[in-house]
Amino acid sequence: MKNIFLIILSLFLVTSCEKEIDLDLDDQSGNIVIEGNITDQDGPYYVKITKSVAFTQENEYPPVENYYVRVSDDFGQSEILDYVGNGYYKTSIIEGISGHTYTLKILVEGKEYIAQSKMPEAVPFDDLEQDSFMVGGETSYTLLPVFTDPPALGNRYLFSYTVNNKPKRYFSEFSDNVNNGMPNQRPLILPNDEGDKPEDVKVVVGDNIHVEMRCIDNNVYTFYSALLQLMGGGAGGGVTPANPPSNISNGALGYFSAHTVSKKSIVIQ
Repeated sequence: MKNIFLIILSLFLVTSCEKEIDLDLDDQSGNIVIEGNITDQDGPYYVKITKSVAFTQENEYPPVENYYVRVSDDFGQSEILDYVGNGYYKTSIIEGISGHTYTLKILVEGKEYIAQSKMPEAVPFDDLEQDSFMVGGETSYTLLPVFTDPPALGNRYLFSYTVNNKPKRYFSEFSDNVNNGMPNQRPLILPNDEGDKPEDVKVVVGDNIHVEMRCIDNNVYTFYSALLQLMGGGAGGGVTPANPPSNISNGALGYFSAHTVSKKSIVIQ
């Protein structure tokens, strides 16, 4: 089956470390697909709603237009989002604040979809440290995100980065199950793909790497972890025909995330 789930990450070509994800998922054409984000940065924030398509169709995902979309939190904030076109609904007054739990409610074609996400406290993103290693006579580069995990167990992180501001974005999810309360020791392995395909990227000296760190809740971590793992599942290296577990009710695909955002950039030396 065709990779219908890239519509959820429509702005990104998702990869984990050195591998690219190309999910072969169940044919669930016509399903509601929701991608919603609330952050600790200034708004507005957006919720995108589309419908999935069968693998025999073109990569044109029908937007879900002019329906009821509401975001609220447990401190009294609430608003109905404005539809602004192409499946996007925009907030006007909601503020993203760590410690608040946000609820997304959507009414589409007689069905109600609800999701909740609690925004974690921000963990300081201190720096990026470059390193390198040799493979087959070629130099590959890594970046170590410098941060210290808080003492309490259960922190979850999502790192993403781009190379030279190109649209292709790479993802890697971290948890503190191994290094709880300690300085991070897990690097991001930068791509070293020499080839003729447009998506092939080989990081070299002088490249600009822009890294974003998100502190995410456990449900969103589970979603991304499953999404990134699906690329290697199945017998003989195939892909498991399943969808990552959504935190949205009533069978919707996608996710709703309230998270913090920190950014760092580095030029490869």
